[in-house]
Amino acid sequence: MLSPEKLHALGIGIEWSEPLTTTFTAFGISDTKQQSAFIGQCAHESNHFKALQENLNYRPETLSKLFGRHFKDAEEIQKYAHHPEMIANRIYQKRMGNRDESSGDGWRFHGRGLIQLTGHDNYWHCGQIVQKDLVKEPDLVATPMYAALSAGWFWSTHGCNGFAEKEDWVGLTKRINGGTIGLDDRISLTKHALSVLG
Repeated sequence: MLSPEKLHALGIGIEWSEPLTTTFTAFGISDTKQQSAFIGQCAHESNHFKALQENLNYRPETLSKLFGRHFKDAEEIQKYAHHPEMIANRIYQKRMGNRDESSGDGWRFHGRGLIQLTGHDNYWHCGQIVQKDLVKEPDLVATPMYAALSAGWFWSTHGCNGFAEKEDWVGLTKRINGGTIGLDDRISLTKHALSVLG
């Protein structure tokens, strides 16, 4: 069990003690390197274990830059801007097992958890492993236990322990992020976790 003292030293709330311990056990995240890398990456992804849902409240400029291809013109972008639910339903439609925009699946299965679980299929597959119907109750993924377990599921299915063992922080970040956004922060958080847990 991660002690309150260690969590405090990591800047993580005490409510994460059981979820993280359960996740480490369930997904074989067993040694110090693996656990530190998991904590470092999750801390970066979730703003230090505080943001458990994707923020889709985009201004027109940002929406255009990130997801412009999903919209027909600037006028349509203007209409969707600052409407997270509408944005999710548009950008995530007909992807990852989601149905079309009118189904509401994009919003129902938008990113939640420490490493954002996104899309119907991921909610379904993760739910099978954690033995909870996350398709029926997607909001559970924004609670500490399932935020951690869903991150553990991602970690396990994407072979992240191997990167942690080799201290391949670039490879690990690419596996989680698709690129190297926030690499320095991720490495610094991981090293801090190593010093606390080591």
